[in-house]
Amino acid sequence: MAKQEDRLAPIPDVDQISFPGEEEKVLKLWKEIDVFHNCLKQSKDKPKFTFYDGPPFATGLPHYGHILAGTIKDVVTRYAHQTGHHVERRFGWDTHGLPVEYEIDKTHNIKGPEDVAAMGIAKYNALCRGIVMRYAEDWEKIITRFGRWIDFRNDYKTLYPWYMESIWWIFSQLYAKGLVYRGVKVMPFSTACSTPLSNFEAGQNYKDTQDPSVVVQFPVLDTACEVGSGGAALVAWTTTPWTLPSNIALCVNPDMKYVKVRGKTKECEGVFILMEDRLVQLFKNPAEDCEVLARYTGKQLEGTEYVPLFDYFKEQKSRGAFRVLCDSYVSAESGTGIVHQAPYFGEDDFRVCLGYGIITRDQRPICPVDDAGRFIDEVTHFKGLHVKQADPEIINFANWLREARDWAISRNRYWGTPIPLWVSQDMEEVVCVSSIAELERLSGEKVTDLHRDKIDHLTIPSQRPGQPPLRRISEVFDCWFESGAMPYAQVHYPFENKAQFDDCFPADFIAEGIDQTRGWFYTLLVISTALFGGPPFKNLIVNGLVLASDGQKMSKRKQNYPDPMDVVNQYGADALRLYLTNSPAVRGENLRFREEEVKALLKEVFIPWLNAYRYFGQQVERLEKDEGIVFNYQESSDIPKNVMDRWILSFTQSLLAFVRKEMKAFRLYTVTPRLVKFVDNLTNWYVRFNRKRLKGDAGTAECQESLATLYNVLLTMVRLMSPFTPFITETMYQNLKRVLGTESELRADSVHYLMVPEAQISLISERTETAVASLQSVVELGRYLRDKLNCPIKYPLPEVVVIQKEESVLQDVLALESYIKEELNVRTVTTSTDKSKYGVALKAEINFKLLGARLKGDVKQVAQAAATLNDDQITEALSSGAIDLLGHNISADELIIKYAFSGERAEELSSKYQAHSDSSVLILLDTTPSQEMLWEGLAREVVNRIQKLKKEARLVPTDEVTVWYDAPDKSGELQRVIDCHLDYIQTATRAPLRPLASRPASTEVLIQEKEPKKKIKETVLELVITKGYVPGFSTTSGAATMNGSGGVQLACPWVNVVYGGRARRGNPEAVTGTLLLENPAGVPVLCSMDDLTAAARKLFGFAENSVEVLVDGVPLNTAAKMSALVGKTVFFLPKGSSANFTMNNAPFARFINVTLKSGAVASVLLENPVKSGLSSPHEILSVTGKLTGCKTSVGSLYTNESRSKIVRLDNIAALSGSSFYC
Repeated sequence: MAKQEDRLAPIPDVDQISFPGEEEKVLKLWKEIDVFHNCLKQSKDKPKFTFYDGPPFATGLPHYGHILAGTIKDVVTRYAHQTGHHVERRFGWDTHGLPVEYEIDKTHNIKGPEDVAAMGIAKYNALCRGIVMRYAEDWEKIITRFGRWIDFRNDYKTLYPWYMESIWWIFSQLYAKGLVYRGVKVMPFSTACSTPLSNFEAGQNYKDTQDPSVVVQFPVLDTACEVGSGGAALVAWTTTPWTLPSNIALCVNPDMKYVKVRGKTKECEGVFILMEDRLVQLFKNPAEDCEVLARYTGKQLEGTEYVPLFDYFKEQKSRGAFRVLCDSYVSAESGTGIVHQAPYFGEDDFRVCLGYGIITRDQRPICPVDDAGRFIDEVTHFKGLHVKQADPEIINFANWLREARDWAISRNRYWGTPIPLWVSQDMEEVVCVSSIAELERLSGEKVTDLHRDKIDHLTIPSQRPGQPPLRRISEVFDCWFESGAMPYAQVHYPFENKAQFDDCFPADFIAEGIDQTRGWFYTLLVISTALFGGPPFKNLIVNGLVLASDGQKMSKRKQNYPDPMDVVNQYGADALRLYLTNSPAVRGENLRFREEEVKALLKEVFIPWLNAYRYFGQQVERLEKDEGIVFNYQESSDIPKNVMDRWILSFTQSLLAFVRKEMKAFRLYTVTPRLVKFVDNLTNWYVRFNRKRLKGDAGTAECQESLATLYNVLLTMVRLMSPFTPFITETMYQNLKRVLGTESELRADSVHYLMVPEAQISLISERTETAVASLQSVVELGRYLRDKLNCPIKYPLPEVVVIQKEESVLQDVLALESYIKEELNVRTVTTSTDKSKYGVALKAEINFKLLGARLKGDVKQVAQAAATLNDDQITEALSSGAIDLLGHNISADELIIKYAFSGERAEELSSKYQAHSDSSVLILLDTTPSQEMLWEGLAREVVNRIQKLKKEARLVPTDEVTVWYDAPDKSGELQRVIDCHLDYIQTATRAPLRPLASRPASTEVLIQEKEPKKKIKETVLELVITKGYVPGFSTTSGAATMNGSGGVQLACPWVNVVYGGRARRGNPEAVTGTLLLENPAGVPVLCSMDDLTAAARKLFGFAENSVEVLVDGVPLNTAAKMSALVGKTVFFLPKGSSANFTMNNAPFARFINVTLKSGAVASVLLENPVKSGLSSPHEILSVTGKLTGCKTSVGSLYTNESRSKIVRLDNIAALSGSSFYC
């Protein structure tokens, strides 16, 4: 017996699980075993992955912006650790600056510098120091609750003297390079705080929208010439900003008039040159808004040199680039009359530049864009961006660089890092101090703190005889300078850790919100570039802003957003983490936060995922209870035989490869949607399609194989998802690991100690994934039609027809038809490449609701054009995703596709079939069920009612219970359905079903329906569940105990059949089977070779006239009598192929014999072909019913002639070789 710790712990129903509660348990586990710090210890000798965390202020609590950026940081750093890196994650605090001082000024009624002077800087700074960590404990608590791992023990604060000392060193380096000067500058100013503001501080909430159409200034190079005087700039206009990096010239019309003007408006100050007729491009009222300084013809401007926007192609200047050219194609219709030239992106541009000799036909093209439309590495500012994505980047970049001013880093404040300049009164003598040691040496005093109140009194002797000592200037650093210095100051560089810093600089990764573009990102770049000539980071993820649901800024005053901790306490941190990382914000766009979407994600992803995990645990429990087999997982790289096992393993490995590739490029926005899709594929496709195998209905071997596959996927999934959803993955792993061997490398104290798996390429099958994608299309289309017609899946339908031009797609469908039959609950799957055979045609209409406002006056004409589209045009539109109608680009989503039947059978076909399609297939669903199908649907309704009641009682499948029912109309339809489908109902519910009137009073009632008069199809059905089975019922009873003696011979004449190729239906390896020549015995069903070949073709799916038929190794005579073939093996070989001829004296297929009421003996094959899966209880009873001449299934099979002992159909495999009665 297995030890208790080697078995899965029971998994409670999802309704009993609190996601936040489970996360609290995980936090407790992490704290007990110190998982985070142990991870750091385990990885200390691995390659380093460097991460910088921008320091927040601790004077307020974290908001959604912090949580979003923090989650992105946590995902990336966890993933880096779990892919073999050592990731030091230090938290930092921005403790200086206006946010702190503002709080003190407000609480102490400080109005200006005189109030601070009266209080004293020492007391003022002490007050500031006292509040800087006001919310530090709350920050740590909240960040930890969100699952973010970062080191608070080894944090850094900008107020630490060693941090401030590094800032002094940085400043001294800039000073030594001549990058620091004293000057006057117009800046934003805060009257409340009596200090200048940085652009970043003043513009934190500034919003700017850009149109792709832009006007660009190109300053004239020679300002001494007449054209360039006054700092004139040539003004060009373009609708393709992405071509600006390729600019090498400007073009004017030689014969048109151009003017040099001075703008008079605030919006358009400066001196500009443009076409006189196009002044309206810059000025609303040219006569009043500008002054004309000079006039030129375009020809007079020819040759004027200008300053290029970018220096990517500066070598072209020697060939005459970056000057004004002339050509008559420039018009006065639009723009500024000056056209920017990118010769490899426009025919005219190419022609003009070629004519001036700037380019030649045989030179290497000036084309900085790759085949995928992305900027190449040489375009450093925008490398990797698609050209259209780059439009706004280029526009903002140009504006930012053009408007960038020298950075005023001084502030007239008190609580900050003092600027280390000691100066003489006449400013002629300046000493820049670079360290504490230098200040001690120069001042002769011991220094322990660098704040103003500790050093402002220190003086440095003047080097000029008789002059007073130097005193420090009063200003402190802009706090953005301090945060921009964190890569160096956090490790006290260069005073300590120099080798460590040099080894890890620049950082591999940073992340913050888009509002930091003019803030931390910029200051990091400025300081790093000034110090080392390059950026301080290799990769940057910029997230968008998190707004309230109405698109407004989140406001405490307006209370227009839920508190983050309330959301976590309601839905869990994992749900919020995945919601944020799967949102537009990760792509740099804004997110309108909606709490209901977090709830929806919980229902759509986490609950199904947990249910799949729970279902696995239930079936492992059933396997041990019913069959005495304890599940233990053994790793294997073998490719499974079952197609759905192969598919989910392939899909899993493809996902691993995709995630590794995308995460290497830091593309979270592509990864998280695929992870969410994977949960859907696992829960709604794999588990759903394999329930019978997982439950053991297809035999023990199939059960164990499917459970091993599901375990493999679940374990892989928790390892892959652990950086994204660290809590639920830990919860699942702690249980899943129990069935791993004690020596397994995958058994650890935490899932976060494990590495993200490498993809096993050998398990990836693109063909299998494509085939299942076709299956999914068919099933989703069928589900849609059922929903549209309000036709529940419980009720069988006769047929689904799948139409597709590509034969390979139809082959995929046929290979998986058993899954389509089961999922759509249809009897037959038919395929065709010919749509006209069914008289179906597509018709298109426009969606007026979506297009009315956009098309305006053209809407009617476009609607008429859509109505005239033919079948091929509509199919192409669906495939490509859009179509052009009268010059309007109409997406496929903006069309309403309808289906019409035509021809002689139009009325018949339209009454029988409903049609629907997507971009891959068209299906027709036969919606005319027979009476037998309606009865089967009612039986499924009964099963559904029972299962819901069991769930309400919190029963699991292995619980032994009896279901008692009462249908008042004893001769009504519902009673007849129960009688006819009793065995199916009992098998599906794993419980005996008995009349309520026969229930002994001593039975213990577990639950009964609260509404005793609930109906099924207008008929009342009352249900009660009691504890224990009724006497004589056992779900483990098989043929050896209750179902008769095994080992009997097949009652009907038979032949074995073998196909020498790969089967086109079901499992491609299912190429052996058995055909009955009579059934019942004495009633011929296959009378000729044509009949036999047709039956084999239906079984294996080979094409007509494509095989040779052999018996005993020789071709079979087409006139051969069937009686001569009994007990032999017939081979159907693709023409031109050969095979090894092996015979079998027994039938290949498993079977049972059934004695009918008439006395005739019939046979029912339990599988055909072999490896295609065992028949369901319903299929066995349905076939038996047809043998008796009934249109419906028989109710039950019996083990005795008196027909008093019912055969249990729980374990189909155990029935093989037995005889029964009906």
